[in-house]
Amino acid sequence: MIKPRKIPMRSCVGCFESKPKKELIRIVRSPEGEISLDAVGKKPGRGAYICRNPECLKKARKGKKLEKAFSCEISPEIYDRLEVELSKGETP
Repeated sequence: MIKPRKIPMRSCVGCFESKPKKELIRIVRSPEGEISLDAVGKKPGRGAYICRNPECLKKARKGKKLEKAFSCEISPEIYDRLEVELSKGETP
């Protein structure tokens, strides 16, 4: 009997809903400290996941959830860039 593959689940930092990893977008802090979207999910560094919904990014920004996840200060410019990238729909 073949066991079904286990689907990895992750929580959104904005709405805290647990969803399959493939449905979320990974935001990564590289070892050099750079914050960016990770479309493939393979970039090295500390990751946090967020829904494709721009409202979740707004909630995460308001509650400083990414700062807590990455244990560092995040400038408004980075949030603005993430908002633009999210709204473009550049990620699969």
